[in-house]
Amino acid sequence: MTATWPELTLSQWQDTLDTLHLWTQVVGKVRMALEPMINHWWQVPLYLSARGLTTSLMHTEGRGLEVEFDFLDHVLEVRLSDGQKRTVALVPRSVASFYGDTMTALDELGVHVEILPRPVEVAVAIPFAEDDEHHSYDAAAAQRFWLALLHAHRVLHQFRSRFIGKASQVHFFWGGPDLAATRFSGRPAPKHPGGVPNCPDWVQEMAYSHEVHSCGFWPGGSEEGSFYAYAYPQPAGFADWPVQPEAAYYDHSLGEFILPYAAVRAANDPDALLLAFCQSTYEAAADLAGWDRAALEVSPSAG
Repeated sequence: MTATWPELTLSQWQDTLDTLHLWTQVVGKVRMALEPMINHWWQVPLYLSARGLTTSLMHTEGRGLEVEFDFLDHVLEVRLSDGQKRTVALVPRSVASFYGDTMTALDELGVHVEILPRPVEVAVAIPFAEDDEHHSYDAAAAQRFWLALLHAHRVLHQFRSRFIGKASQVHFFWGGPDLAATRFSGRPAPKHPGGVPNCPDWVQEMAYSHEVHSCGFWPGGSEEGSFYAYAYPQPAGFADWPVQPEAAYYDHSLGEFILPYAAVRAANDPDALLLAFCQSTYEAAADLAGWDRAALEVSPSAG
């Protein structure tokens, strides 16, 4: 694997991204259906693996189950702890085809699961079984996206290590889709207003029940995608905080700080640049909202 952060020009692979996003929703909904509710919906994300994106271990009738997008061999692998497995090819194919073959693979393994069979957090929610509109898969582009996520995961994981308060894992939320790491002050937050398309408001209310700073990567917002950071609730003065690096800016339409992925990719030290963004936006949230930083943080050298 190269240490170089890959180019992700969206115009060259937007159709693949749109299709892959919906495929991850199918698999993510299987995880959501099988696993018990965990605070802030932490039972639903996917996770980076050495080959792609995985559900991690799930449980079904006394057996362990894992479903993994393998972006090296370009298959979806469905594995059980009793040694049985099935694969679904990752090739140019419709969402309807992928959905049908994935559910068939689960049924053949004796995993009978019911999911909400349509996407969420998208403007137009075509039922999976009816979606022949999205059918693109550029294997090289999907692999570059995964490699970019691996780099982002490494830095976000390092950033997470500096915090000893309540914090999420670095996980891939398939609704967005985005890779995110979230820190909590420990205080409850006001009721979230919701407003996410094709997603009930109570979903966001549960996700943002407590005060947070969150940062992550989203394949949108700029030509190659963007790193983002936000606070909820947003304290007064947050948008005007002098965050680092110079390429970062506050997007008033999104209500978030944005750092273009291309700026990180092209930097002499991408990791340091991204860490500066995460740290400075966190300090904006924590200092302006009066977080107990002494109780919540640990020196980077102590990790």
